[in-house]
Amino acid sequence: MENDKKIEKAAYVLKAVAHPLRIKIIQMLHENKELNVSTIYKNLHAEQSLISHHLINMRDKGILEIRRSGKNIYYFLVDNAVAEIIECIYKSKILA
Repeated sequence: MENDKKIEKAAYVLKAVAHPLRIKIIQMLHENKELNVSTIYKNLHAEQSLISHHLINMRDKGILEIRRSGKNIYYFLVDNAVAEIIECIYKSKILA
């Protein structure tokens, strides 16, 4: 069942982003295209280790990817669809 596999993958992705900090990270990356860890944790006023944990988790699940530039690692969204889904939720009556 191809459709069942797609449903399972959709649930997997939604679970992977179902955290306030992860949603904020996704929004930041959607707006800025790519950012390094330092920029993300400074803007979110969170511990670097916590942000790194979330970034690694989302990368492992295929939501984010990296680009290396010297000693810096920049994170970016693999697909903007995740950010668009979050935006749809914001616009929906669910949050009203």
